[in-house]
Amino acid sequence: MNLNATTTRMKSKHSTSKYRRNVGIVLFNGNKQVLWARRVNHDGWQFPQGGIGPDESSLEAVYRELREELGLDQSHVRLVGSTKDWLKYDIPLEFQRRGKRKKFRGQMQKWYLLQFIGSESDFCLDCTEQPEFDKWQWVDYWQPVDAVVEFKRSVYRQALAELEQLL
Repeated sequence: MNLNATTTRMKSKHSTSKYRRNVGIVLFNGNKQVLWARRVNHDGWQFPQGGIGPDESSLEAVYRELREELGLDQSHVRLVGSTKDWLKYDIPLEFQRRGKRKKFRGQMQKWYLLQFIGSESDFCLDCTEQPEFDKWQWVDYWQPVDAVVEFKRSVYRQALAELEQLL
């Protein structure tokens, strides 16, 4: 893993990109199962993920998202590695946000593989005012590829294939 590439702070020139900079998190346990979580008020399940702030490195975003979405901090995980390149996908029009917020064509993601070293009682899905997930479970490594919303499948497949070498 090239830590220089993964911890570089975002440059302002990227703010005009049609793809929102984002991190994806593949968290695995001692049985090499991955964490899969259900979005609040949705039937959809996904890996934890989230945007990168303007003055935030991608790795800082990973730890912030872990805290916000799962209630975990850096002591609960061990960084194993990341994808070499940014992976991107387009968001279909029916899923794009409406309103005054800047619209993006899709997401450009750096994916991180983290080993969970805490205890399951460390998870807290409702530790923030607006929880992202309402349920989570450990699943077989490749199960999310077939279960995630269709427009994310290619990126999930690419990320898992690259990260699997690091397990």
